[in-house]
Amino acid sequence: MEASVRSVFATHFKAWSQGRRLPLHHHKAAFELGHCRTSAMGTHVQRCERGHYSIVEPNACRSRSCPRCSALARERWVVAQQAKLLACDHYHVVFTLPHELLPWFASQRRVMVDILFQSVRETLLTLLRDERHLGAEPGILLALHTWGRNLSHHPHLHCLVTGGGITSEGQWRGTKTPYLLPVRLVKALYRNKFLGLLHEAVTAGSLRPLAGQTSAALQGLLAGLRKLDWHVRLKERYAHGQGVTKYLSRYVKGGPISDHRVCQVTDETVTFRYRDHRDGHHKRLRLSVGDFMGRLLWHLPEPHQHLVRTAGVYANRAEAKRHRCREQLKQLHQPVPGGPSWQDYLTRRGYASAAVCPLCGSPLVVLPRRRQNQNSYKLTPPTAVDVQQIDGAYIACEPRPP
Repeated sequence: MEASVRSVFATHFKAWSQGRRLPLHHHKAAFELGHCRTSAMGTHVQRCERGHYSIVEPNACRSRSCPRCSALARERWVVAQQAKLLACDHYHVVFTLPHELLPWFASQRRVMVDILFQSVRETLLTLLRDERHLGAEPGILLALHTWGRNLSHHPHLHCLVTGGGITSEGQWRGTKTPYLLPVRLVKALYRNKFLGLLHEAVTAGSLRPLAGQTSAALQGLLAGLRKLDWHVRLKERYAHGQGVTKYLSRYVKGGPISDHRVCQVTDETVTFRYRDHRDGHHKRLRLSVGDFMGRLLWHLPEPHQHLVRTAGVYANRAEAKRHRCREQLKQLHQPVPGGPSWQDYLTRRGYASAAVCPLCGSPLVVLPRRRQNQNSYKLTPPTAVDVQQIDGAYIACEPRPP
């Protein structure tokens, strides 16, 4: 059996999901993961601009949790984010959610994610706007990450913060210390912000107590959380934020595990490798097929909920402030590029021949996509001398002169 995420879901999900109450977006994601780049997803045609050659290819699922078709989307996201960054130092800050809150995160993820984003955003903006620290409004890019390297449940938030900001007078002010903020102060304020928002959500009814949880038990949980040392990691200064955006892109596109980490798939188990952050050694973990699919589906985001958000100078509505910062940093404003085309991507990956006509070398263009369930679309073999059929798709090469 092929050692890939697709083979696991294509072979085992239907039997495993029977009798389980899974949300609709889990079923949708499982179908996409199990049928990406197969005829079940429909097809599209790639054709030479001069009419020498055409090929019918299966569609990609385009799921942001799919490791098979997310590479191009990841590169385009990186290009778009790097174009927005200011030409200044940046800091990487990580906020971790205590594991005591995992039951709430699993049952009411949408509300908990919003609370996490809001508490982190308010913590950083409150402290950095204070004259005792930076005294200016920074730019912040926030990205949610929910898994550990072994697919464990580990929600935390990565933040890319500018090493400076714009003051109330409209002047750029840079940081003067190697570290962004005192870590003990950040931990205390983050904890208080989060628990305050959590209490407000429970009081308003938007966050329901867990099954069987009494009012006294809830108050005990909140009191216990106030005594914990909430983990926040403030990393050293980076000369720019380019590398951090590449690091964050792995969390935004592609899901928690890539195919090259899957070592073996059998009828009962899935074996994959990971690097243990505690000792830095590469290890292998064998899970049952059901446990593997369950862990992966646990990390699926809620539909229509943003996993990447911005604040401060990097907020979508702060274009005027960013323009003023660029002027003072002597940074030329450039329009946000659309990212590489699929032809450019294949060329860089060493598959240039797959993006051009084999006869004349012209770039292949993609015709409108067709879904498999559209009965009006009938795939018929084109008129050609050399025609082959592969997995229901016709490949044709017409021997016209270049």
